[in-house]
Amino acid sequence: MSAESLVVIMNKMLKLHKSLYELTVKKTDIVKKGDTAALDQLLKDEQSHIAAINKLEQERLAVSNEIIPAASLQEIAEANPSGKDQLLTIKEELVGVISEIKARNELNQQLIHQSLQFINFSKSLVMPQEKEINYGPPAGKKAKPSQSPGMFNSKA
Repeated sequence: MSAESLVVIMNKMLKLHKSLYELTVKKTDIVKKGDTAALDQLLKDEQSHIAAINKLEQERLAVSNEIIPAASLQEIAEANPSGKDQLLTIKEELVGVISEIKARNELNQQLIHQSLQFINFSKSLVMPQEKEINYGPPAGKKAKPSQSPGMFNSKA
């Protein structure tokens, strides 16, 4: 294998990551609208993207190990001057897209958290908490001394 095959795999990974970023942007809009059916479908699409990215990552690792075993992408690029610029450019783009995905996912997580807080608040307004049921005397009142703690009343 050569650096050219690594460039091809890295380009595929970059395209998938860009597509995944577009899905995270759509997810933000869907969460804002509260459309759970669309969110469910989008999550399925994300899972298929992630599976494809994992498969490409395994291919990238295999090709990298064939070129130079246990080497970083930087070391492989240095060893292959013909594809060095291309590899490093793709790497930088990929790192940028991944950081954008992370930032967007953090925003989506915050939006979902706020939505859940609002739902719980609304639920507590509609359905107030029931008082706890105790089997003893009411709070603030002492037990009557005439009550016997046993199974039967010995005064009877």
